[in-house]
Amino acid sequence: MTRPHTRETLARDLRDLGVEPGDILFVHSSLKSLGPVNGGAGTVIGALEDAVGPEGLVLMPSFNLVEWDRRPETWDIETSPSTVGWITEYFRLMPGTYRSDHLSHSVAARGKGAKELVADHLSREGYKARWDREPWGRTYGSRSPMYRANEAGGKLLMLGVDYESSTYVHFVETMHWNMLLDSGSDAEFAFLDRPLLGEFWDRVGNLSRGPVGDAHCRLFRIREYVDTLLREVIDNPAPYWQ
Repeated sequence: MTRPHTRETLARDLRDLGVEPGDILFVHSSLKSLGPVNGGAGTVIGALEDAVGPEGLVLMPSFNLVEWDRRPETWDIETSPSTVGWITEYFRLMPGTYRSDHLSHSVAARGKGAKELVADHLSREGYKARWDREPWGRTYGSRSPMYRANEAGGKLLMLGVDYESSTYVHFVETMHWNMLLDSGSDAEFAFLDRPLLGEFWDRVGNLSRGPVGDAHCRLFRIREYVDTLLREVIDNPAPYWQ
């Protein structure tokens, strides 16, 4: 029988993967993929915090992805559950976690600078996106948590999930759409094929792959990922637009 993973063994696996003290770490996750874990989601979060240390910051999506028309009426920054996995919901509920205010794409954070990083998501500055809706701010605007994590040199950890979970592809979509609008185009917002872009990134990207618990994981710098995908979409758009 497989021995359950512990906070210590998971933290060791994270460090072996390349997570370092002081990292800003944005995490997409699957609890089931990790196999048996003593203490469940709380142990996983503890391991993440141990790996980044007291100078680090852990971010997770705490998205409210109910039906689009119901998002305004179901959104409450204090009580609306995260709909993107149990680890993210456990993380949201922990004392000392801060959450940004957005009807669908809120982000939760714990660690150094957490409160400041998720503040101001109500701002209307920066890129406009298809998920924007007043009175909430720009989903991926210049004061959004995902924009700030990108600008601050953060890393993206895909903990037992594939590229279908990579919300930063929506960030790339948004950047490209705004470029088209700024050039005078009347282009409508279009979605990208996330798995296909993931295959491209696996071929050309600078990323670390390895196990955390029983999960197959990827770790890479957000800025390099976003910039590489954006260049590919500009230069070779046809395969990726859905």
